[in-house]
Amino acid sequence: MIEVDRHRFEDMVGEALDTLPAEFTRLMRNVVVQVEDAPPDGPGDGLFGLYEGVPLTERMSDYSAVLPDRITIFRLATLAACDSEAEVVAEVRTTVVHEVGHHFGIDDDRLHELGY
Repeated sequence: MIEVDRHRFEDMVGEALDTLPAEFTRLMRNVVVQVEDAPPDGPGDGLFGLYEGVPLTERMSDYSAVLPDRITIFRLATLAACDSEAEVVAEVRTTVVHEVGHHFGIDDDRLHELGY
């Protein structure tokens, strides 16, 4: 396991978001991306990220006045799976793309086919 402080890890998440094509980020609506050390209900071994919300593909005309969707990237599980900072950067990017994919309504099977 490599050590990366929270501030640097948050920077990595921001940098991963910056690599997304502008046409995708312009379409992201009512979603916040955050970093947590671990899921609230346990260590979350192997769980690098989590999307919670209503995907864009499922939002209807009555979708309004709701709290933002959340994409959470879990720092400790990611660090536990990596041996270098370069691996952390790559895993963070993969996880960010995967969870953003869920925001766009792409399921796990398709994301795995795409390499995420």
